Amino acid sequence: MTTFNQPLGGNEMPRFAGIPTMMRLPHAPDAKGLDACFIGVPMDIGTSNRSGTRFGPRQVRAESVMIRPYNMGTGAAPFDSLQVADIGDVPTNPFDLKKSIGIISEFFDGILQFDCKPLAIGGDHTLTYPILQAMARKHGPVGLIHIDAHADINEHQFGEAIAHGTPFRRSVEEGLLDCKRVVQIGLRGSGYAAEDFDWPRGQGFRVVPAEDCWHKSLVPLMAEVRQQIGEGPVYVSYDIDSLDPGIAPGTGTPEIGGLTTIQAIEIIRGCHGLNIVGADLVEVSPPYDTTGTTAITAANLLFELLCVLPGVISR
Repeated sequence: MTTFNQPLGGNEMPRFAGIPTMMRLPHAPDAKGLDACFIGVPMDIGTSNRSGTRFGPRQVRAESVMIRPYNMGTGAAPFDSLQVADIGDVPTNPFDLKKSIGIISEFFDGILQFDCKPLAIGGDHTLTYPILQAMARKHGPVGLIHIDAHADINEHQFGEAIAHGTPFRRSVEEGLLDCKRVVQIGLRGSGYAAEDFDWPRGQGFRVVPAEDCWHKSLVPLMAEVRQQIGEGPVYVSYDIDSLDPGIAPGTGTPEIGGLTTIQAIEIIRGCHGLNIVGADLVEVSPPYDTTGTTAITAANLLFELLCVLPGVISR
């Protein structure tokens, strides 16, 4: 009989103590034998404004200590059905973004060879591009559910092709995405041109601006998204700046008028039943939120992502 890893409980060790892995799960040296894993990707050299996301994985883990193993809203019991561990951090190169891209891509190849579903903790949004490279090598072009204030489809930033504002243009160019199965939710703010959000539409993406989400539940939207995504493999990329900065100020490029935490949960829970092959949560910058609230929110959204992975049973 399989014995599944369990988070260290608050009655076994005080919440403020113990080794700060994600949810105080066991640490594993690699993904062998795991169904899912948490993996930190500490980097911020792809950022264009406020840095600090290199510290994101560490603080998200530290603020995950209050999360208990059962999802009382959905009944999901991930630790009764999946073998999960924290496998540490990708050893990114803090002096070279392009080298870091190669390191991340190769590292995720190593995770996927074990048929393990990675949940990445960022780190700036550049990291999704090399992860999608690994995903495409494993699964072919994947669908994408991308929740963000920004489309991240810039052609270049300061003449550079690789940065946190370019990952999804590079992914389209390399054929990593099944463009008819891509949805972007929460886009908003000002732009450089009136057509800024038209490029993804031109590739076949469904674009849902933040204004279309105001004052409403997103449960109906996610029913439509599930129909569009279908049964094929899909990756979920959650940028914390999709949330309103009044809720999640600890990020590098905040935009007002964003999503609420309730809508964030509706989006993620609305992914239940999809063939999710991996996910990330990015752009948490601890120096801009001394309360830790942004990281607490991120940790809980990562738990919600774990709860909708294929194979998770409900109690």
